[in-house]
Amino acid sequence: MYIPDIYLNENRSEILRFIEENSFAILVNQSNDKINATHIPLFIEESNNNQLILSGHISKLNPQSENFAENGNVLAIFSGAHSYISSSWYDYEEVPTWNYLAVHVEGKIEILNEEQKLLHLENLVNKYEKNSEKPISTKSLSKETMSQANGILAFNIIVQNIDAVKKLSQNKSENNKKSIISHLEKSENEGAKSIANEMKNIR
Repeated sequence: MYIPDIYLNENRSEILRFIEENSFAILVNQSNDKINATHIPLFIEESNNNQLILSGHISKLNPQSENFAENGNVLAIFSGAHSYISSSWYDYEEVPTWNYLAVHVEGKIEILNEEQKLLHLENLVNKYEKNSEKPISTKSLSKETMSQANGILAFNIIVQNIDAVKKLSQNKSENNKKSIISHLEKSENEGAKSIANEMKNIR
């Protein structure tokens, strides 16, 4: 991902938090001369030697998995808040633009065995059920229901590179930043309000 230096985010803890909070990602790879993309949740963990690992799963019927064993190189795209920025909010003439937050993670697929797959599903469900009024767990589901796990392929992605962008009008003057924030806060769009908050956080 091309990122001008002024918008580059290299804060590791902030990037990990972003991935955690925006975990529904797009997994991209190339298989049989075709670009594939699947929308899936990805769970991030850090090993004892500080190696970052994403874990996820897709259907065994998904063509994306066909060459994981031969070429496991993948790209995971995590998208955050974004908003259109009108140049009418500036005190000088300029073209409009877009403010946004995103993280791209490159890595190598490692297929999980059956025991590892069940642990992955348990961790994933526990993560998203923790705030439920009546949380379920994979251990509370019947064998018949859990048999659906036979139809999925679970994997780890050994993270090799991370590119993180935080484009929040850093190249604008303080007066123009204040104007952008003011207009975004008046919007009914939640993404716009989120970008306004992000801009205030880095000022």
